[in-house]
Amino acid sequence: MSFSLKFILIFAAIFTFAGYSNAQIDDICASSGLMPSLDSPFAHIPYVYGRVIIKDLNPNTPFPKVTVTFVDGQQSRQNWSIDKSGNFCFKRKSTTGGALLVLINGIEAAQRTLAGFGSSQQREDFEIYLNQSSQDAPPAVISSKFIYPPNPKTTELYKKTAEAEEKGDIKQEIEYLKEIVAIDSNDFIAWAKLGALYFGQEKFTEADAAFRKCLELKVEYTPAWINVGKMRIVQKQYEAAIEIYKHALELEPNNAKTYRLLGEAYLQAKKGSLGAEALNKAIELDPNGMAECHLLLGHLYELAKAKNLASHEYKLFLKKVPDYKDKSKLEKFIKENPE
Repeated sequence: MSFSLKFILIFAAIFTFAGYSNAQIDDICASSGLMPSLDSPFAHIPYVYGRVIIKDLNPNTPFPKVTVTFVDGQQSRQNWSIDKSGNFCFKRKSTTGGALLVLINGIEAAQRTLAGFGSSQQREDFEIYLNQSSQDAPPAVISSKFIYPPNPKTTELYKKTAEAEEKGDIKQEIEYLKEIVAIDSNDFIAWAKLGALYFGQEKFTEADAAFRKCLELKVEYTPAWINVGKMRIVQKQYEAAIEIYKHALELEPNNAKTYRLLGEAYLQAKKGSLGAEALNKAIELDPNGMAECHLLLGHLYELAKAKNLASHEYKLFLKKVPDYKDKSKLEKFIKENPE
């Protein structure tokens, strides 16, 4: 597929998934001195939080220094040194994308790009396997793959954009972003955010133009590609969405969320085997964060009349999400359809 063809799109709305309760967020954020449930529910204050799990740690060696760095879409940085709980939590200024980096003893061990759209409370868990060779490696340089250098001419406008977002004033937020890209037309992050706001307002032509500009400036900007893929799904252009998600995975091969989206696209295109393969890959990469993939697989097996396999997936899901709201229904299904 040529580069230009990937932009022949009509955009619609974004669909996101939320699977964690306020209690879980508070539990993780408490060590950072934050309590998201106390915020006004109308404020939609954004957080990114999660847990870093260290695997293969030699019991005879001290716990390593683990630091999580959050770089937001406005290019400011926050660092958090975590303890053995592995918890981290950052209060974001806005949902204008960003990235998380995990450093072990000063060495970059993991990196994840954050989308500039979706739920205001975003959970990101990491599992990191240590090995002896990594302890002797030279200190890593923090990747600047999706970092756009701060522009003093737009700093104040970015602050105003964040304030407008906190107030829920989308119209004003769009105006500030238009001013930003008028001043600095190379700011691909601002273009991506502008596109996200436009399609949220169902201004599809404007959204198309903004995302086109973003990807012309930064063709490897994965969040924009994922956004485009979601729009293809909404338009029932499943084959196109599949190709876009596959392209996004070429850019970030270990992105569990993209594998989940690819799996869902395959299922909607009635390609169950490929869908199951992608969903299982998502679970492999992020066993807890992608727990809902077990539900999707279970439903797939139910449709295929393989109820014993569905029961297996539902068991795995409940083991990871024991407080699921429809737990009793799944338990009833499992009891009636043993493996």
